[in-house]
Amino acid sequence: MQIQADALTGLVTGIFEKMGSPEDEAALVAGSLVTANLMGHDSHGVGLVPAYVEHFEAGRLRPGTAVEQVGDDGAVLMFDGRHGFGRRVGGEAMAAAVAKCRETGVVLMTLRDAHHLGRIGAYGEIAAGAGLISLHFVNVVDHEPCVAPWGGAEARFVTNPVCIAVPATGNTPMTLLDMATSRIAMGKARVAMTKGEKLDDGLVIDARGQATTDPTVIFSEPRGALLPFGLHKGSGLALICELLAGGLSGGGTIQPGNQRQGGIVNNMLAVVIDPARLVDRSWLEAEIDATVDYVKSARPVDAETPVIVAGDMERANSKVRSADGIFIDDTAWSGILAAGERLGLDRAEMKAAAG
Repeated sequence: MQIQADALTGLVTGIFEKMGSPEDEAALVAGSLVTANLMGHDSHGVGLVPAYVEHFEAGRLRPGTAVEQVGDDGAVLMFDGRHGFGRRVGGEAMAAAVAKCRETGVVLMTLRDAHHLGRIGAYGEIAAGAGLISLHFVNVVDHEPCVAPWGGAEARFVTNPVCIAVPATGNTPMTLLDMATSRIAMGKARVAMTKGEKLDDGLVIDARGQATTDPTVIFSEPRGALLPFGLHKGSGLALICELLAGGLSGGGTIQPGNQRQGGIVNNMLAVVIDPARLVDRSWLEAEIDATVDYVKSARPVDAETPVIVAGDMERANSKVRSADGIFIDDTAWSGILAAGERLGLDRAEMKAAAG
């Protein structure tokens, strides 16, 4: 299927409304998933709809739930997502952190027990769009581990993302680093599996700890594992995400004393900074422009592939997919339709809505 973004957003919005989401919440979450597809991150896109419906049916996702502020200690804010849609509760927590940062210059914010936050770059974009810098550390609980630690033959982490966002200048787009601490996100292995494709070398191991290119080892018993990026460095950063996001939020870590019921629950530690409290903004913007220009001026290894910085690939993908539509493979499309049917939507009407 090749589906235009607006039609896909409308279809997914309708599915979430059937789950009991208010229209604005449903549209927000659907738009966030479709944006991930537009940016080329299909692992965080609409292919997650069937999982969201399963979590709702199991009581692990609570549509219509707002974030609850559970602590306010000056520049320190603490929130509980109460298993509400991650994009809603995460956005509400970030909006509060941005508002507080206007007063204090820096904010330390924690969020616990949010249903899947999705693409963490969305929360960096909230801060950067307000002219602020943000750092985000996230862990994943209520889920079996799927990423091996460095030197390990079995999983001990989930994909534990890190995001850092720097606002745009008049000449340079937002710099947005948003990455899993595994070499690939689990969803990318899922996408490869549904397409019947092999993975590149060095991304996963099987249950015996042996290298493989078969993505099915991540989803079948006995389970294999994704590998951390950067060898020991990614493994170390994944552990830090557990300790900072899971520990400081109060939401807990992946250690087996905490429950795992098959959901996707995220905890986040975010630091939001007003750069104008530290340096002259015009000077900083000139430095950003000069630094990014200098980095991108490097002679490329391949003359057909220019040097890019964080955020460039997503902007390029969005331009192409906004024009051409978003490709949804047959397995993912069937899963979305089946999820809608379980909630009472008509398959033929869903297909018609998608164009």
